[in-house]
Amino acid sequence: MSPLWIILAAVVGLAIGGFAGYMYRKDGTEKKIGRTEEYARHLYDDAVKKADEYKKEKILEAKEEILKAKAENDREKAENDKEMRERRAEVQRSERRIVQREESLDKKADNLDAREQSLNKKAEDIQKELDAAEAAHQRQEEELTRIASLTQEEARQIIMDRVVKEAYHDAAASVKEIEQNAKDEGEKKARNIIALAIQRCAADHVAETTVSVINLPNDDMKGRIIGREGRNIRALETATGVDLIIDDTPEAVIVSAFDPVRREVARLAVEHLIMDGRIHPARIEEMVEKARKDVDTQIREAGENACFETGINGLHHELVKTLGRLKYRTSYGQNVLKHSIEVSHLAGLMAAELGADVQLAKRAGLLHDIGKAIDHEQEGTHVSLGVELARKYHENPAVVHCIAAHHNDVEPQTVEAVLVQAADAISAARPGARRESLENYIKRLEKLEEIATSFDGVEKCYAIQSGREVRIMVKPEDITDEGTRVLAREVAKRIEKEMEYPGQIRVNVIRETRATDYAK
Repeated sequence: MSPLWIILAAVVGLAIGGFAGYMYRKDGTEKKIGRTEEYARHLYDDAVKKADEYKKEKILEAKEEILKAKAENDREKAENDKEMRERRAEVQRSERRIVQREESLDKKADNLDAREQSLNKKAEDIQKELDAAEAAHQRQEEELTRIASLTQEEARQIIMDRVVKEAYHDAAASVKEIEQNAKDEGEKKARNIIALAIQRCAADHVAETTVSVINLPNDDMKGRIIGREGRNIRALETATGVDLIIDDTPEAVIVSAFDPVRREVARLAVEHLIMDGRIHPARIEEMVEKARKDVDTQIREAGENACFETGINGLHHELVKTLGRLKYRTSYGQNVLKHSIEVSHLAGLMAAELGADVQLAKRAGLLHDIGKAIDHEQEGTHVSLGVELARKYHENPAVVHCIAAHHNDVEPQTVEAVLVQAADAISAARPGARRESLENYIKRLEKLEEIATSFDGVEKCYAIQSGREVRIMVKPEDITDEGTRVLAREVAKRIEKEMEYPGQIRVNVIRETRATDYAK
């Protein structure tokens, strides 16, 4: 075979092989493109399916939000309806009170008309009696002139002197009767106002002590609180400033401190440590700091709740916070914040009855003891500290005056100041509001009797009525009747100067003279 045919055959073979390879690659490429398109279609279908699911999920969430908003709207509407019903009820009660007062005024007006008619009738009777007396007086003049040989002027003078003396006596008796009636009426009205205020404000009082008890899950926790060589308990006492008493009491630890805020911080810190389970000095410091923040929050919330409960607005935020600290203050076992809220309500109720400024009385009643929240930080009485604090935060001068006058440190100049005094006394004197330990109670009674017997002329002395009255028997040969009044005043001044006590103490001095003889 010639080379030309060989070359031609090779060219033809190469052409056929190239065409076959081209067709093979083309077929492989088309299959690859088909698989890619199939994969793309699957991705597209998955994306469409996920988009539909996402859309449905979002639609469900939107429906839930709409339902929640609708429920919240219904709840707010129900609350508003409730508030409107309460306001409507309050308006109805006010209208009933107004109607009752109008009926009372009508009755009083009818009584006054009846009394006026009675007085007119009495005036007519008196005029008749005066005419009769004038006629009798004329006859007496003639008779005296005839019998005593006196001139008409001399007889007139004698009769006039006698009539003047009788008139003075009658006038004095009338003045005494009028004064007594006015005093009785005033006392009756005051008792009614105070009784009404007490009935409409019945607050609860919670007595606190100087210790708090923490329950433990088991007695093994005591050892963990003490720690190795006592390092945990020392860290707790150092960080909180309290004493932790761990004794044989089963599953209990006692926190002792005179400061109720520090005691509450320590209690919360120990409870958090017990719940956490990790008790070591570093963790103790963290929990104490957390407990302090919790107590600060509770203090602020207590102040805000007190303002909300009494309806007082516009207090400086520092005053609100200081007011909340009264939650952890007690006076003779009475919680000072509860006492302040009750004084606010009582002062407002009495101010409404007397037509005084209700908001001013309630605001002054709420703030009257605010100085007790800071008396351990600064020197001075709680009255002076409260006045200084109120002025610092630009309180109304009338409120400042009520705070300054509620213990008679200054003379009350306004009706509201007197009402705050009265409300303070009512709240403190409520049965069960204040208490003291048996030891302090006995010491107070002994001190009362000691003061009374230290004066000359005292024969016997008894402290009675739980220390609210001291009865003194004096020697009649040493002390006169006038001296008993002087002695009572001096004993009362000495008690005010040397003792601290809730309410007031009545001093009764008794002088009795006995005369004895024997028939033989």
